[in-house]
Amino acid sequence: MTIAIAAVVTVAVIVFVLWVRAADLPKPEPVSPFQHLDERKAAIYENLRDLQFEYRVGKLSDQDYQQTKTDLQRELAGVMAEVDRIKAELSPNGAAPPPKPAAPPPPDPLVCPHCGVRFPQPLKFCGECGKPMKLEAI
Repeated sequence: MTIAIAAVVTVAVIVFVLWVRAADLPKPEPVSPFQHLDERKAAIYENLRDLQFEYRVGKLSDQDYQQTKTDLQRELAGVMAEVDRIKAELSPNGAAPPPKPAAPPPPDPLVCPHCGVRFPQPLKFCGECGKPMKLEAI
């Protein structure tokens, strides 16, 4: 019985391999040249947060904290320089990247940025959804 099952599975695999053409398979998504750098940058930021936490709870001496922090910052600077280098390589004719869009106008202190309800006076928290209104300092 197991020989029959093995034979059926073998025949199915052979038919599948011979029947499916490479043109029928979906093309892989292009890999971003920044993906590994973004992942490395995120890991360094996480390490810096962990380092700061361990220093605050007293697990590290001042000297160890400063040395490790400096090493991580150097590594982060290297990653950021590599990102800039790749961006310069990818941009046509070494042109500068396109300008960033202008900053959005400041939010209206009478309108809740979360649910959009308008109030007659400025509030710290929305009376409708309870979330902070994020008032701007006057």
